[in-house]
Amino acid sequence: MFQAVVFDIGRTLVDYRKPMNWSKLHRPAFEQIAERYQYHFTEEHYQNVGNVLTKYNTRINPRDHEVSSAQIFTEILRGADLNLEDLEQVKESFYAYFRRDCSLFPEVEQTLKTLSGKGIKLATLSDVAYGMDNIYALEDIEPVIKYIEYPFTSNDIGYRKPSAKGLEILCEKMQTDMQKIVFVGDEEKDMVCAGNAGAYGVLINRDGTPKYYGQAKTIHSLTELLPLFNI
Repeated sequence: MFQAVVFDIGRTLVDYRKPMNWSKLHRPAFEQIAERYQYHFTEEHYQNVGNVLTKYNTRINPRDHEVSSAQIFTEILRGADLNLEDLEQVKESFYAYFRRDCSLFPEVEQTLKTLSGKGIKLATLSDVAYGMDNIYALEDIEPVIKYIEYPFTSNDIGYRKPSAKGLEILCEKMQTDMQKIVFVGDEEKDMVCAGNAGAYGVLINRDGTPKYYGQAKTIHSLTELLPLFNI
């Protein structure tokens, strides 16, 4: 019988209402930052911003290891002739632009509350965008984080999916056999990660479009997890 569930965050627990590839939004995000802080960006500055963000955009340039927000935004600020003392305010504004209007899917809180109430161990394993610090990434699940014993992102692991490293670390922390862990995500890399680690992969497919990424099970709502735990 399964004893734990590890969740991806974006489009699994949280609806971001943004395209998965943020490339077309790089400039609008920094135009808003420029307006807010009265920065005077030239076309060369905007081009540098786009080049740096494209380099670290994993939808364009996949990578196995995680890169810190400090590294990414230091490159951006230097190329935009900004003072490094502004790094935190630029980061906060950039991430806030992409997190606007995000919300938990309707069934998330009750599902997590029910699983937790039955003694099921809960965790997250989510890749962050552009090194997004946990203070921002985990704020999006703040209403349900009380049910999640191990809220992890790629910042904590140092590697990105489909590396099995994150599930292996969580398996050790939860003191649970990998075969008794359910990993729920919405992307191919989530299911490949589950397969690489030996966990039970569950694809959350909210739009109903046929998808097969090697998952053990497909669900359309998180409530469909409950029968796996005899609930």
